[in-house]
Amino acid sequence: MKILFVCYANLDRSPTAEHIYANRPGLEVKSAGVGWCAQQPVTAALLQWADVVLCMEEGQKQYIVEDFENFISGKIIDSLDIKDVYPRMHPKLVEIITKKVDAWLSEYQANMK
Repeated sequence: MKILFVCYANLDRSPTAEHIYANRPGLEVKSAGVGWCAQQPVTAALLQWADVVLCMEEGQKQYIVEDFENFISGKIIDSLDIKDVYPRMHPKLVEIITKKVDAWLSEYQANMK
């Protein structure tokens, strides 16, 4: 499964998620941001690469749905509801991301059976 993690600036949350899941068997991961200042901006190519787009907030999901509608057909796009309050790789951020992404993956796998 190819997962694109998305936050606003691609500085803290999505790169942290990418780092956490980089070596998880069965997953390929990348990260990007929707903001004008994003280190790695969301692009049509990244969205086409991904099977799943996990956004940190609902607003980022809406941005992708509205601005990239021609590139997301058949993609799963979801929001994890993780606020931008911790710096990159902060232990609490790692804990929150791991808990939410693992739960999301478990639910996804259960629904695929």
